[in-house]
Amino acid sequence: MISILGRQISESHPPYVIAEISANHNGSLERAKLSIKMALAAGADAVKIQTYTPGTMTIDSDADDFIVKGGLWNGYKLYDLYTEAHTPYEWHKELFRYADELGVTLFSTPFDESAVELLESLQTPAYKIASFELLDLPLISYVAKQRKPILMSTGMATEEEISEALECARSAGCSSILLFHCISSYPTPIERANLKSIPRLKKQFGVAVGLSDHTIGSLAATTAIALGAAAIEKHFTINRADKGPDSDFSIEPDELKGLIKEVKDTWLSLGKDELLRPEVENNSRIFRRSLYFVNNLKAGSIIKPEDVRRIRPGFGLPPKFYDKVIGAVTKMDIKYGQAVSWDVIE
Repeated sequence: MISILGRQISESHPPYVIAEISANHNGSLERAKLSIKMALAAGADAVKIQTYTPGTMTIDSDADDFIVKGGLWNGYKLYDLYTEAHTPYEWHKELFRYADELGVTLFSTPFDESAVELLESLQTPAYKIASFELLDLPLISYVAKQRKPILMSTGMATEEEISEALECARSAGCSSILLFHCISSYPTPIERANLKSIPRLKKQFGVAVGLSDHTIGSLAATTAIALGAAAIEKHFTINRADKGPDSDFSIEPDELKGLIKEVKDTWLSLGKDELLRPEVENNSRIFRRSLYFVNNLKAGSIIKPEDVRRIRPGFGLPPKFYDKVIGAVTKMDIKYGQAVSWDVIE
């Protein structure tokens, strides 16, 4: 079982909801801080940022390999995209201080060893490995050696690649791992969400599984919880209209609040894997069918089919005893509408 700052994350606990700020600070430290505050107000269990610089992500090259082709960021040079989207290292201390002041869990996705060192200096409680970095086993090993919980996204990864990443983390000393089913498409079409991967990942790798959700809306998140997901990560923005690299597939505060309620209600609705009847049904039991006399009978009468009916309410004998009651003899006088009981039958 994985635990972050004492909050256990598993199917047996309410869904752990992470608001991912990513690039939605739009270059403003104050907006980043306000995002943390508003995510907390919406009910998020944690807020996540990303820790990198343009130079730790790529190189400043105009070569064709470094130009994004297609999708949300079509035409961007990678270096320029990361320049616009990154959360400056010099902001991190203030963001962690502010989150601590508010009492909200804050952690980050590091993209190289320098980012890990910064986050360690700020006592991050956990780490997230992004889908694109799942192949970076040296980075995973370095993160795992910090002995903090690791959350890993599986976008684009084969089962073999997921297995290698898990083995790398475990062999480097990390046993507290949460996998995230993820489709690395921004936004993800709902028909491509492939949520049945969640129980498969759980069974295949023996770990808790969450959903890193890039779809629009909350349907995928609630369905994921029904399929056994323990956590939901969703990109979060104060206002999509303000635009930004991630705004098109991010949710706003009211939407986050609604999503959190829906996934927690979904989790509550699942109950337990058992057939014990809940107490809320007790008042309904009296309206089940049972056996009632529908004729006046004298003591010593043989009970005929027309004397008894299977009707509501449920104060008489259960209907399964109908054949035993028919042909029996009454011990006493019977009145119309009297419940059938063994006390009145010989």
